Amino acid sequence: MRRGDLDDLAAFATVARVRSFTRAAAELGLSPSALSHAMKALETRLGVRLLARTTRSVAPTAAGELLLRSVDPALTQVAAALAALADWRDAPSGTIRLTTFGYAARTILAPRLPDFLRDHPDIAVEVIVEDRLIDLIAGGFDAGIRLGETVQRDMVAVPVGPSLRTVVVGTPGYFAQHGMPRTPDDLADHVCINYRLLGGGGLLPWEFCIDGRDVRMRVSGQLIVNDEVLAGAAMRAGAGLGYVMEHDVADEIADGRLVQVLSDHCTPYPGCHLYYPDRRVSPALRVLIDRLRWRDQASPNISC
Repeated sequence: MRRGDLDDLAAFATVARVRSFTRAAAELGLSPSALSHAMKALETRLGVRLLARTTRSVAPTAAGELLLRSVDPALTQVAAALAALADWRDAPSGTIRLTTFGYAARTILAPRLPDFLRDHPDIAVEVIVEDRLIDLIAGGFDAGIRLGETVQRDMVAVPVGPSLRTVVVGTPGYFAQHGMPRTPDDLADHVCINYRLLGGGGLLPWEFCIDGRDVRMRVSGQLIVNDEVLAGAAMRAGAGLGYVMEHDVADEIADGRLVQVLSDHCTPYPGCHLYYPDRRVSPALRVLIDRLRWRDQASPNISC
């Protein structure tokens, strides 16, 4: 093997995985032009075209797919072997790439990540925040943080937060004008603020427990947003009912600024979990998991 071939094969695997020179270059720390040149040089040395390029996309050719299936497991083994060397160092080091969503970024990472970084100066963390569920391996992520019920069964999942409950709230002024819903079906006669998921584009359903069954409902109203802050501002101004995390509005419910309704139909569900593929964990990720792990003894019943 020529010097540099391993680097070029790793770069090829990244391009083939993300199907974009721009994204692959960012992940590899190269310029797109340098990466494109390296791929052309690799194709020339091998005497076969590996990538099909258009003005808008790049994808592996049939030969490229064959090469990818051969080298990808080997590259994974090399990466694992290099990560294993970190066990011999005095302190964990390296980069951790995480995917998560807004609520977890705000309530799990924001309070704990700064101290973790100060305690581990040799560890870098990259966090990508979006609603859309990401394939960890295809996206080049080491781990993700999502609600427990959305984590795939083939992943190792570690709780990093308490069980949660999403509740329906409104202002006293709103209920004075529109009355209070007694059952989830009554929401058809109310103005509800909808949240559009950024990734899939659909509206977030409102979930309730009705007669022992989990029911997902579509509600309607004048406002659809994809920003929690704007949705909260509209709800607090009396423009409609909000479907929000109980933790976020507990103080406002307690002092009467907001009124909670349909409480009997809103049940707890598994909270945020950090999850990762069932394979060797790097020392850097291991210490982050230990820092984020949820250790509260009490856990409410999450059955409907």
